[in-house]
Amino acid sequence: MAITAAMVKELREATGAGMMDCKKALTENDGDMEKSVEYLREKGLAKAQKKASRIAAEGIVMNVVSEDGKSAVSVEVNAETDFVAKNEKFRGYVKEVADQALTTVAADIDAFLAEKWHLDESKTVADELASQIAVIGENMKIRRFQQMKEENGFVASYIHAGGKIGVLVDVETDVVNDDIKEMAKNIAMQAAALKPLYTTKDEISAEYIAHEKEILLAQIKNDPKEASKPEKVIEGMINGRVNKELKEICLMDQVYVKAEDGKQSVQAYVDSVAKANGAKITIKGFLRFETGEGLEKKNEDFAAEVAKQMNQ
Repeated sequence: MAITAAMVKELREATGAGMMDCKKALTENDGDMEKSVEYLREKGLAKAQKKASRIAAEGIVMNVVSEDGKSAVSVEVNAETDFVAKNEKFRGYVKEVADQALTTVAADIDAFLAEKWHLDESKTVADELASQIAVIGENMKIRRFQQMKEENGFVASYIHAGGKIGVLVDVETDVVNDDIKEMAKNIAMQAAALKPLYTTKDEISAEYIAHEKEILLAQIKNDPKEASKPEKVIEGMINGRVNKELKEICLMDQVYVKAEDGKQSVQAYVDSVAKANGAKITIKGFLRFETGEGLEKKNEDFAAEVAKQMNQ
């Protein structure tokens, strides 16, 4: 398979590895992006949690929270251009979609699109989407939605950069006041900034940890100095590196970004707020949507597009 400059660029963006290393990885793995990422990780040339995906689609993420704060939904709607994504009409439509998604019983997007539109039951959600596409003049897509509910506390919401990132946090607590609401928002901002994959280590499967250990062992074997160390030392090195990695991808184990000492974990921050307010607080989970994650926007040659239209 021919390795293109675009493929090398994508792998470099996904892993942080050097240009020539990326080209070699792609060549060794016949252009397979995922295998090339694994190859670079085994060689110690890639960052552990980088994914071979690009965020390039336009649109926005919008959160809606119920009046009592006990339920919320996050919705992503895509458009073709940033111009439309910033348009007030488009944003108003996304708000209407989110309002419906807050109380929907649909299990997936297909079922949601088949529902009656809450503002006009003579048409479906899909019918209204088609109408909006006709009015706005761009292709649009309701990509995903996810609800969150917490009867014994509340759901906190945070939107970053006007809809670039949306975060919901499930807070179980016996006390709800301004201090605890501020704490919840801070945690949502933490999730937006540091992209955790899990809430706590308890959510991580044994298979995931075993796979990470295999990658780390391959890295050590590729380093003559480290490979010569005793087996017990190597095992300790692997366990230490895995634990460090888990602290980076688990929200409650991450270093709290606003910590004055630069060491306090998110869990320690929550505990301190709970103690100060005489409350019992558990962060049960979070949801993080980033506009266009995993999607790649089509690159168009503007000159070719103009020429095409002129020849029609």
